[in-house]
Amino acid sequence: MTPTDILDSRLERFRNIDIYPVISSEFTNGRDVLDVLKMIADGGAKIVQLREKNCSARDRFVLAGRYREITAKYNMLLIVDDDAACAAAVDADGVHLGQDDLPPKTARKLFPSLVVGVSTHDATEAVAAQTAGCGYLNIGPVFATATKTLLMAPVGLAMIDAVRPLLKVPFTVMGGIKLDNLAELRKHGVTRAAMVTEITRAADITRTVRELIAELAK
Repeated sequence: MTPTDILDSRLERFRNIDIYPVISSEFTNGRDVLDVLKMIADGGAKIVQLREKNCSARDRFVLAGRYREITAKYNMLLIVDDDAACAAAVDADGVHLGQDDLPPKTARKLFPSLVVGVSTHDATEAVAAQTAGCGYLNIGPVFATATKTLLMAPVGLAMIDAVRPLLKVPFTVMGGIKLDNLAELRKHGVTRAAMVTEITRAADITRTVRELIAELAK
């Protein structure tokens, strides 16, 4: 398959995701991230993001390789946060970039088979990411969250309403997403929700993932 064929296949699978778990070792209540990943996979998640802000490039590469082994077994998409080179090296499906990371246009050029996701916080950033060729973008933080090192005021549900009509690419939302606000998010056209602590700090991760998937599908 050509890089374009691979990318198209990955994008098609991405369009069909629902819950988008994000795993960071600092938010697992001390549980091993690989154990957390397996519990998430057993819950039926179609995608996962490896998000490790405080480890070396080498350690991230080794960990990403383990993630790839597990996600391949469960037929899950694997996205690596920030590090496009690492994502490509382990044959992950994509990379997720922040506003201060590698520009999405450059990532697309260097790694043409990777799905490139971009974090956006307003309509201007969303349109710019789409114009640059991102495969999907994230809108957030929708609600208040403490999982970001640099705290940012929540953009609110109104931002989803403002950005959604401008988009031709799939979008996710993130930031303070919980089981009890998924119903409200659905009213604003959300079908893909990224979460960290609601999943990775749950007492029963597998059950929680199943409940979240069922709630988002209503």
